[in-house]
Amino acid sequence: MFGLFEKKTQNVLGLDISSSSVKLLELSRNGGRYRVESYAVCSLPQNAVVEKNINDVEGVSDAIIKVLGQSKTKLKHAAVAVSGSAVITKTIEMDGSLNDDQMESQIAIEADQYIPYPLDEVAIDFEVQGESERDPELVDVLLAACRKENVDLRVESIELAGLTAKVVDVEAYAMERAFELIHDQLDSDEDSVIAVVDVGATMTTLSVLVGGSTVYTREQLFGGKQLTEEIKRRFGLTYEEAGLAKKQGGLPEDYESEVLYPFKEAVVQQVTRSLQFFFSSSQFNEVDYVVLAGGVAAMPDLAELVEQKLGMPSLTANPFANMSVASRVNAVALGNDAPAMMIACGLAMRSFD
Repeated sequence: MFGLFEKKTQNVLGLDISSSSVKLLELSRNGGRYRVESYAVCSLPQNAVVEKNINDVEGVSDAIIKVLGQSKTKLKHAAVAVSGSAVITKTIEMDGSLNDDQMESQIAIEADQYIPYPLDEVAIDFEVQGESERDPELVDVLLAACRKENVDLRVESIELAGLTAKVVDVEAYAMERAFELIHDQLDSDEDSVIAVVDVGATMTTLSVLVGGSTVYTREQLFGGKQLTEEIKRRFGLTYEEAGLAKKQGGLPEDYESEVLYPFKEAVVQQVTRSLQFFFSSSQFNEVDYVVLAGGVAAMPDLAELVEQKLGMPSLTANPFANMSVASRVNAVALGNDAPAMMIACGLAMRSFD
């Protein structure tokens, strides 16, 4: 069992290990209000994580040690996530009179019916969803399975940094949890169809939520790294110099028109394509809102461009809009990184399950 549905009894750090960086977030809650206690972001060595798979455990562990130092957090337990494409989920029916241990034993016996990998290569978890509509004697059980290596490499990286992995979640579920914080910023009702487009360094993930629950998720290879590569090629910089220039500015005058704007248009095309895939494989043919998340979403005027080109209301994600911030946290930096912190935020919220 890999801790996906484990209930929390102590605070955990949200630790988002993406393809370009490690993001750490610690939240506290007083009544219904959250507070950011600590946060930090550290870049990863190139190719330490490729397409959400860890290639360099020590490189990832070193970055975790750095964010722990920068954030000055005292917490020692962490929640991490694997990508949705690494996880198989299936809802099955089981006898409602079984307790958790009995269900676990039965799932272990029958799991090969549902999972297309050898059972010794997968980590499995389950959660009872409620009474079956078909038969009140049965319950619907959500079964989640992930290749063990995806879980083990994350756990190993965390433990090398001196932390304990308390939860291994799924990115789509972490995003769904963080979306609770965005929902109030939208002029939407319970049945609204919301597209959350998370544009990271190398991967774009579309999650569609209806009534706050994820009904569709899809990953595509596209991200901010393509802009960095174009800056590097166009202006003769190293990869590191191009990455810094992208964040800090100082590039030639034609950068905006010749490089940045075409990239923003490519983002819009990617959002359009992702939504077309969703429409063609579901009963939906429109969405009520597009929420942009991920590091690329922080680009000035990107949400406005998406709204203008797609004709759909668009918003840049900021899960911290209604949170207070501890004095040791750099509020300006946190605001700049906010769109990229959605998954870390959803993971940190596991403290309050």
